[in-house]
Amino acid sequence: MAKVASLACDAVIFDLEDAVAPDEKAAARETLRAFLADRPNLDGKETVIRINGLSTPWGEEDLLAARGCRPDAILIPKVDEFDDITTVADALSETDAPPDLRLWAMIETPRGVMNAGMIARHGRTPGARLDCFVAGTNDLLKETGVLPHAGRPYLVPWLMQVVLSARAYGLDVVDGVYNAFRDADGFATECGEALAMGFDGKSLIHPSQIADANRLFGIAPERLAEAQAIVEAFARPENAGRGAISLEGRMVERLHADMARTLIEKARMISNRQSFQNKD
Repeated sequence: MAKVASLACDAVIFDLEDAVAPDEKAAARETLRAFLADRPNLDGKETVIRINGLSTPWGEEDLLAARGCRPDAILIPKVDEFDDITTVADALSETDAPPDLRLWAMIETPRGVMNAGMIARHGRTPGARLDCFVAGTNDLLKETGVLPHAGRPYLVPWLMQVVLSARAYGLDVVDGVYNAFRDADGFATECGEALAMGFDGKSLIHPSQIADANRLFGIAPERLAEAQAIVEAFARPENAGRGAISLEGRMVERLHADMARTLIEKARMISNRQSFQNKD
């Protein structure tokens, strides 16, 4: 926790669930309350608190503590169906939680994967607060009995279902952790695969993974230049109203211009974040 302000990550998840033994739950909760009470300067990072499920002995106290800590989001573990989202959202509304307090959902069980589309759909209804899916790959392996293999060939179909569900309803989606934090090559390979699958980023378990994640999920200068060229080409008067144009030897459609604008906006946000973190 003492390192948080110095880390070049986008968000920090303070974990009250799997990272804390049962007999340490209350102490961890109080430690987090004390740490966040003074609103420490986290240099623009999103703060997220993962609570225990409301069906556990610690869930209700965790939710009250998390709400009082005023994070950007609360991460709900083991979301199986949309009721898991609405139950937490309703509880927050009953405590007059601010409307900008968002919910993230761990998709890490067979039912969660099967119901991902329904969870995303209902989680985006007014008042539901859902903003992001996080793939819980360790728990998914445990719950299904699938063995870990390089490239995650048996997990990929399920992960793609999570990505597709998130995209269908405008959610962000973050890939699961890579446990072998000393294996930089393996981590880089998995980040590249996650990027190709459509994930927005990756959850990390060690500070040594941050630099590679930022590099691999960042935007290469050549991709940004290509996006800017596409937007500029469609903005020319002679291309007004045209659905497709020829650009540097290939056909480019207006949907590519939309994708290019999205990439440019993402690059702008990354630049702003880096400027914020380096302001001092």
